[in-house]
Amino acid sequence: MKKKLLSVLLSATMVFSLAACGGSSNGESTSADKETATEESAEKTTEASGETAESSDGAAEESAAASDIDTSEHVVINYMTTGDRPDGAAAERLNEMLAKLNEILTEKVNAELEIYYIEWTDYLSNYNLTLAQMDGSVDLVGTASDWLDAWPNAKNGAFLALSEDMLKTYAPKTWASVPAEHWDMCKYDGDIYLMPEDNYAQWTNHGFIYRLDWAKDAGLADGVHSWEDLTTYFKYVKENHPELKAVWDSDGTQYAQMANGWIASHTNFVAIDGLATGALWGGTKDDLYTVVTPVMTETDSLVKYAEMMKEWDTIGVWPTDVLNNTSSQNRDEYRVGQVAAEQHHTQTWTDLCSATEANTIYADDPKAESGFFYFGEETDNVVALSITHGAMAVSAASQNPERALMVYDLIRNDPECYKLFNYGIEGVSYEINADGLRETPEGYDSTSDNINGMTNYWWGRNDDIEIRDASRNWTEIDKLYAKYDGIKIDYPYGQFVPDVDSIQAKIDNCNEVYTNYMKQISFGKYTGTAEEIVAEMQAALEQAGIADVAAELQTQIDALYK
Repeated sequence: MKKKLLSVLLSATMVFSLAACGGSSNGESTSADKETATEESAEKTTEASGETAESSDGAAEESAAASDIDTSEHVVINYMTTGDRPDGAAAERLNEMLAKLNEILTEKVNAELEIYYIEWTDYLSNYNLTLAQMDGSVDLVGTASDWLDAWPNAKNGAFLALSEDMLKTYAPKTWASVPAEHWDMCKYDGDIYLMPEDNYAQWTNHGFIYRLDWAKDAGLADGVHSWEDLTTYFKYVKENHPELKAVWDSDGTQYAQMANGWIASHTNFVAIDGLATGALWGGTKDDLYTVVTPVMTETDSLVKYAEMMKEWDTIGVWPTDVLNNTSSQNRDEYRVGQVAAEQHHTQTWTDLCSATEANTIYADDPKAESGFFYFGEETDNVVALSITHGAMAVSAASQNPERALMVYDLIRNDPECYKLFNYGIEGVSYEINADGLRETPEGYDSTSDNINGMTNYWWGRNDDIEIRDASRNWTEIDKLYAKYDGIKIDYPYGQFVPDVDSIQAKIDNCNEVYTNYMKQISFGKYTGTAEEIVAEMQAALEQAGIADVAAELQTQIDALYK
C-alpha cells in the first residue's frame, strides 16, 4: 500500500504507555522504572547512518555558526528533562561537570547550560503544565512521540517550528547528519518540530534471558529459539537445579509482555503502541495500514498459548502466589544465580550477559553463559524503536531559540561536550583503557559519580561519539544486533497519534477486560479448559467494543496513509 503522510490527526487527550528510556550503564538511573531506564541506555554498537539530509556544505555552515552569528550577549539555556534532581554528593559532581561544560559552551557560543528537572512523580502532568505556561523558563525540551506527548505539544503551540534555514545555520552538524526521510518523520503539518535521536542503536524488544549453559545441558545445543524450547529448558531446570529460589521468580506483572511476545512469535502482527496494556490493535508486516485484532482472530494460537502457560504453571516455573507477588527482585536474583530466567528487553540482556561486578554468576561458575530468546524470533518479527522515542524540541517561549540550537548541536556532535555531558569528567566518572573502552576509575561511587544518570540525555545520543562500556560482552551483543538489523522493520506508526476522544471509554473497557483475563491465562491460573477461557475473553472483548475501536482507528489511518 502506497504511503503518503498527510496532516497528523491529533487531540489534546492522548493515551500513551510509559516507555522508559535511557539511564545508566551502571544501574543507577532515576526513572519511574529505574531498571528499565538504566538498561535502555546501555552502550550500543556504533552504527552511523552514512546518510545526510540535503543541505549546504556542513563545514561552511559550521564556520558561519561559529563566526558570523552574533553571540555577543551571554545567555543561559535551560534544558528540560524528566528525572529527579540530584542532591548531596551527586549534585556536587554534576555541578563540577557543568562548570567544565559551560566553559566550553561560553567559549564557542557564549552560552551556558542549566538543567530543569521534571521529577518522576506526576511527571507527564507537570511536563505538559510547564510547557503550557509559556513563560520562557525552558529552552531545550527533551520529548518523545510515544511517552512524552511530543505531537500534542507541537499541535498546541508549545514547540517552535524549526525551518530548514534555521537548522542549517544554528545546528549545522545535526542538520547534515539526519537523513531527509528522518526529518520528514519529525514534521507536523509540514513543519519540523523535533530533532530525532536517530543515530543511536537501542533495542527494547522483549524476550527471555536464560542460562545458556543450562540450556545446553538440557539438550538444546544451540540454545533456546522457540517457546517449545523454553518449555524444555524450564522442565530441565526445575528437575536438575533444586538449589534455586525459583525457576523464574516472576512478580505477576509480566502477563501482557508474555502474551504480546507469543503473538509476535506466531504472527506478523505489528502493534500500534500506546493504546492499551496489551497489543490489541495494529497491522501486519505485509499490510501495515489495515487494522487487525489478533486477540480476536488468532483463536487457535491463543488456545495453544493458554495450554502452554498451564503447563508452565504445573511445572512450577513461577511461585504459586505469582499473581500476588509484588516484592520480587528477580533480576538481582538472576545476577547472583538464584533463578534461571528473566523476562525483559534486549538492553537488559546486554547487561546480564556481561561479567560485571554485580553479575557474580560468571565468577562463581566459569561455565555460566546467558542467552536471549527474543519474542518474534520464529517469525523474524522485530520492530525497531521509533526515532522519535527520544527527540529534542525547542520551546516556543524560548527567548534564545537560536542559541539553544547551537548548544544542542555542540552537545550532540562535539566530542568534548558530548563526553562531558554523558560520561562526566574523565578520571573521575570514567576512564579509557588501552582498548579504547570506558571503565570506572578506582574510587568510583555510582551514587555520586554517575553523570549519565543525572543529565538524562535521551534525546540525541550519537553512536559516532559513544564510548563502549568495557564491562559489556560486545562479541555476543554485536552478533545479536547484526541479526536484528538484518530482519527488523522500522516502526511504521511514528506520526500516527489517534484522536481517541470518541473511543476512550471503549479502549479503557477493552484494556480492563484484557488485563483481567490475560493475567489468568499468562500464568495458567484459570479454571476450565484453554478453549473456554479464550472464548470467554473474546466474548467480553467484543462486548467491550474492541471492533468499534478498530473501525475508528481504521478511519483515521486511512486519512493518514494512502
